[in-house]
Amino acid sequence: MKLEELKVYQLTMEMGEETWDIVIKWDYFLKDTIGKQLVRAADSTAANLSEGFGRYHFKEAKNFGYYSRGSLYETKTWLTKAHSRNLISDIQFKEFINNIDSIGIKLNNYINSIGKNYK
Repeated sequence: MKLEELKVYQLTMEMGEETWDIVIKWDYFLKDTIGKQLVRAADSTAANLSEGFGRYHFKEAKNFGYYSRGSLYETKTWLTKAHSRNLISDIQFKEFINNIDSIGIKLNNYINSIGKNYK
């Protein structure tokens, strides 16, 4: 299986692009404060999946899955801050939170599957 075939990876990549599309429109101060943190956290979710996928040992792959999960929930925090500061709409916020919750389940399932099919 290729990394790009993993649904959880596809979803984290989409989340990163969606956050970028929103943040890129903000003014400098907003980009420099909340924006950078939000984009880095969202991008890190997919990047950590990639790094873990490329690791040789299952333990390392799982660890990067955990890092990815941490970045996912950091993304949730920055989105909550952006929403409370009226930088994203209620609709955008709800869509992001629903996606994050769905990704979280898929990510946990992926982490739990690492090494299970090895014989």
